[in-house]
Amino acid sequence: MSDQPEGAARSAGTFGANDDLCLLSMRQQSALIRSREISATELITAHLHRIAAVDPAVHAVVSVDEERALAEAAAADAALARGEPCGPLHGLPAAVKDVHDVAGLRTTYGSALYASNVAEHDDPVVARIRAAGAIVLGKTNVSEFGFGAHTRNALFESTSNPYAPARAAGGSCGGTAAALATGMATVCEGSDLAGSLRNPASFCNVVGLRPAAGRVPNARSGFGWQPLSVTGPMGRTVDDVGLLLSIMAGPHPAMPLALDADPAKFARIDPADLTGVRVALAPDLAGTVAVDRQVRAVVASQASILAELGCIVEDACIDFDGADEAFRTLRSWTLAYLLDDTIRRHRESLPPSLVQNIEEGQWLSGRDIASALETQARLHERAAVFFNRYDLLVTAAAATPPFPIEQEFPPTIDGAAQTSHLDWLRIAYAISMTGCPALALPAGFTPTGLPVGVQLVGPHREERRLLAIGRAFERANAAGRRRPDLAGLARRGLSLIVNPD
Repeated sequence: MSDQPEGAARSAGTFGANDDLCLLSMRQQSALIRSREISATELITAHLHRIAAVDPAVHAVVSVDEERALAEAAAADAALARGEPCGPLHGLPAAVKDVHDVAGLRTTYGSALYASNVAEHDDPVVARIRAAGAIVLGKTNVSEFGFGAHTRNALFESTSNPYAPARAAGGSCGGTAAALATGMATVCEGSDLAGSLRNPASFCNVVGLRPAAGRVPNARSGFGWQPLSVTGPMGRTVDDVGLLLSIMAGPHPAMPLALDADPAKFARIDPADLTGVRVALAPDLAGTVAVDRQVRAVVASQASILAELGCIVEDACIDFDGADEAFRTLRSWTLAYLLDDTIRRHRESLPPSLVQNIEEGQWLSGRDIASALETQARLHERAAVFFNRYDLLVTAAAATPPFPIEQEFPPTIDGAAQTSHLDWLRIAYAISMTGCPALALPAGFTPTGLPVGVQLVGPHREERRLLAIGRAFERANAAGRRRPDLAGLARRGLSLIVNPD
């Protein structure tokens, strides 16, 4: 692995000192385009070359639309030459999670049932990103229907971890996280129910923000009054995530819980002064969830960094009693509603774990659902009281380092059996149940070089403050500047192409 960014391959396997364009930040890439040091066409071409070189080893990007991307890049260059107003993402390469529609591109939801499904319209968030000038290169791989924390499905190859290709990239935004880590795209969005933005960020050493419900339109959820599933940004840096949030956020007619704060406040966020910031440190939620000992060690070691920044660090945690049962009830209820027709028509084509979750939802009573909603409200209240005393809760972003790619989920964590694909996600979905914003960002590596992320949780609707704290933390912890061995991935990908068996 290299600690220095490497960039766009001019051809497969070519990663020279002058080829780091693809791993620059959104602001850096934008500045190069606006100053005419590079053209949008050159930037998009570099990223298409990167996809061709690296993706055969990673399987992160699907449904690449090279022809349209290059045509839009040429149009972006022409607009800039004419002096036309340009959006903040003008000419930047984007990739969209393959559960969100891009007009003219197929949206498969990671299911063979939708292998030929071509979208007619952009999802609201996609429309905002494109209106800001970004150019969609393709879609990013997801778990089937986006309900799973390992990016594998029956339609595409499983997404590999760019730091350890024999291991998982997380999910359901694993394709997005891997694409960011390897420089295959710069502008990337995702969604989060049980950690889909956060555990891939942890596995792939990038940043993911689960914002407050209503901050960003979520056209796919189907439950406008139920704020458990949210849409949010991912990036290689906290600054990129904030800038992208400023584009994605804002009210939308389809969102009854939409927040109407000006999204522009997220566009530029300076690192916070952390002097006197009260931090509650709970790597494993005060011992209530199983967390791998190597992950616990990395997260616990962040206490010294936070203390050096001026924080007051204590061992403390929100009371998450009831979160587990209530989350599983609400998730099953959601699945039973969204996939009712699918399971009736194609039950045999769905993964067994997904079938089980849907059927659990079909047997729920009104009392079951009402009880879960009441628990969710209590957790929201407990979190609000907790953040009267503390400014920040710090936990692991994922309970384990990346696990072997052939596993559906880790069978044990630190000796504790994980009996389903949901068990190891407790540390993420417990936070989901509070409604608090959560930022996953790089914290360190295991002794064998596997990424470990930390989860920073802030008070309700305080994403701006959370991002400012994240920027200060990011400056003090250099883990996020460590990139995968891109040349090695290119060689591996070429080998797989030449020797597919």
